[in-house]
Amino acid sequence: MAAIFILMIMGIMLGMMGESWSLIMRRDREEELLFRGKQIKDAIARFNTVAGQPVTSLADLRYLYEADPRFLERRRYLRKNYLDPITGKEWNFIKDPAKGITGVASSSDREPLKKANFPEEFKAFEGKDKYSKWQFVYLPVAAAGTTTTTKTGATTATGTGTTTSTGSTIKP
Repeated sequence: MAAIFILMIMGIMLGMMGESWSLIMRRDREEELLFRGKQIKDAIARFNTVAGQPVTSLADLRYLYEADPRFLERRRYLRKNYLDPITGKEWNFIKDPAKGITGVASSSDREPLKKANFPEEFKAFEGKDKYSKWQFVYLPVAAAGTTTTTKTGATTATGTGTTTSTGSTIKP
């Protein structure tokens, strides 16, 4: 009887540990989603702001990690092809008819664990009820020298360059 009681207690403890492990893994995937989304958004910004090159539409994300078709030498903006860490699949693309791919979003409709206390660059994600609403979008400045400020997704554009909330500026 004591052995059955001990096995029952161990089963309950293992079940509780499994739930907390699942929660830890889910939080880790959320952090990875923020990291990968920002990396892709920044790579799109670098692709679109190459000095001396006209802005061309980004037709495929592989141009970011394989080679930019505008150059003879191999020019990469990402180390590798990042998949959506929540689903393990490709990202949903956010497209502009004139500019091609301008950002990415997760394809998951799951409810995120994190809903508040985001870093400044991700403040737009607060209160979102699905991962698919966390959109990592690069918005270029409409015209150089303007003082217009636009805030959408996780990107803030001002002045003559694109300024992210971390303070780094990408000049066109």
